[in-house]
Amino acid sequence: MFEPKGAVHRIEVISGMGRRRRFSADDKARIVEETLVPGAVVSEVARRHGLMPQQVFTWRRLARRPVARAPAAEATLFVPAVVEASSPSPEPVRRPRKPRRDRKAADVTGTIALEIDGVSVRIGAGAEARTVAAVIRALRARP
Repeated sequence: MFEPKGAVHRIEVISGMGRRRRFSADDKARIVEETLVPGAVVSEVARRHGLMPQQVFTWRRLARRPVARAPAAEATLFVPAVVEASSPSPEPVRRPRKPRRDRKAADVTGTIALEIDGVSVRIGAGAEARTVAAVIRALRARP
């Protein structure tokens, strides 16, 4: 048992793990406001709230800074989008292509490899017959 030789003014019991305290913006503003009262001493205000004076001085410095506004909020504008049918593009110049060697087709089972007019298409296993027919029709219809 601890028996002090003199009078005990204050005893602080800390139980459990200490954690970093979080102060809301309102709490910080209230504490900073206390330090701005004429005759207030920052160290006394900090001690009263269980803070280090450096922390309160930092809050005071941050409170003096102008509030930065997000430039994106001011620059956000709505622009109407206009969608028009595009005019037909000029015919691309076709160069004769060499037929490609299909390296992977032999390795992959259930894959269909088509080459029509230099355009290669691979159709994987499980494709619907309608889809395959539509792809073949589209390739044949190319000018």
